[in-house]
This record gives sequence, C-alpha cells and structure tokens, in this order.
Amino acid sequence: MPATPASTRPVSTSALPSPVSRVAVAAVGAYVGAQVIADVASLKIGQVAGRAVDMGTWIYPITFTVRDVVHKTLGRRAARTLVVTAAAVNLFMALYLQWVAGAPSDPSFALGAEFEAVLAPLWRITIASIVAEVVSELADTEVYHWFVRRVTARHQWARVLTSNAVSVPLDNVIFAVVAFGALPGLTDHALTLPWEAVWDVFLVNLTVKAAVSVASVPLIYLAPDRDWSADPDDA
Repeated sequence: MPATPASTRPVSTSALPSPVSRVAVAAVGAYVGAQVIADVASLKIGQVAGRAVDMGTWIYPITFTVRDVVHKTLGRRAARTLVVTAAAVNLFMALYLQWVAGAPSDPSFALGAEFEAVLAPLWRITIASIVAEVVSELADTEVYHWFVRRVTARHQWARVLTSNAVSVPLDNVIFAVVAFGALPGLTDHALTLPWEAVWDVFLVNLTVKAAVSVASVPLIYLAPDRDWSADPDDA
C-alpha cells in the first residue's frame, strides 16, 4: 500500500493550538503598551489636590485588570510570561533611552540637553518600578487564580477587585520604599526622602491607583469567561 504523502495526511485537531481570540491579542498589546506609557509618563511629577503624584499613576493601575483579561483568555502561564516580558521591554527601553540620551546630538538639533534631562532614566526609580511591577503583577496572577479555583468562578468583578486589592498596595509599597526610602547604602542618595514623605507618597499614589483600578473593572467583561473547572492548575 503506497504511503500517504505527508501533506495529505489528516491532522488530529487535538494537536492543533487553540485559536487565540482578538480580545486576548488586544489585551496583550494593551498591557505592554500601558506599561511603557506609564513608565514614560512617570517622569512627570504632577499635582492632585495639591499633592505630588507621578503621572504614570493614572494609567498603570489599568494593567492589573488587563492582566486579568489575559489570564482569563490565555491562562496563568501566559499571564506570567506577559508580566516578565513587559518587564524586559521596560528595562530595554530604559537602557536604549540611556544610550540615546548619551549619544552626541547633531549640531542642527537644538534640544539635545532637554531630551537628556527628560528621558534619560533615573536608575533608582527605574529599578524600583520594574521590581514593583514584576512582584505585584505576579502576585495578582496567583491571587486571581486562587480566587477562581478555590473561592468561586462566578462574579468576575469580585475576582478582579480581590486580586487588585492585594497587588496594588504591594506595588505601591515596593515602589515607594525602593525609590525613595532611606535604605542601607542609599541614605545620602539624591532621591531619598524622609520616611514621613515616603508614607505620603505611598498614600497619595495608593488613593489614585485604587480609584483607577476600580474604574477599570468593566474591562474584565470584554471576553467570555473560560471553563475554570476544566482548566489545569498550571494553565
């Protein structure tokens, strides 16, 4: 009996990857984009009700709910991969901007000093931001997964608020302490603030992030929910 050509052999549908929804693709892009935009916007310190707040705070909290959308549509492992990938993108952006800022400006370009002053990264803030993002977003992943597997797969708003209630304060405290706290070896650093001021930064940013996080909850309904009962723990 002649062998069946490889190109005409039937392919088991179980071996094919599951189709990825447009919402999942959009959520991945939105997550990385929001992370990058927030990091750049954080270079501007604005005022809210007379209190100082970095302007990336207005968009960054959305990433926690967008991460939940990715988790819901693609699974836990994909969400973890996304978090680490976004951190790598942010680190590469900081390194690239550092190189660009240090490159000699063409004589015809009169804004070289301004570019360097605005976009050259402050490495203490950059490191604090990336560490806070990775730790808090991974924590968000685990709390979200625990909620749908151990508490209830119903009430999507509840799983989002529960995971965000853990991850948002965690992100905030790591960032405030690492970026501005009088840590060992950093007591004389230019960015080090008194602990009272660090606490003030924490409270103001937490208030803004919590409000934005709550406002972002409807995003979780952009995609249909998955069958969590048939979903393996490590998916």
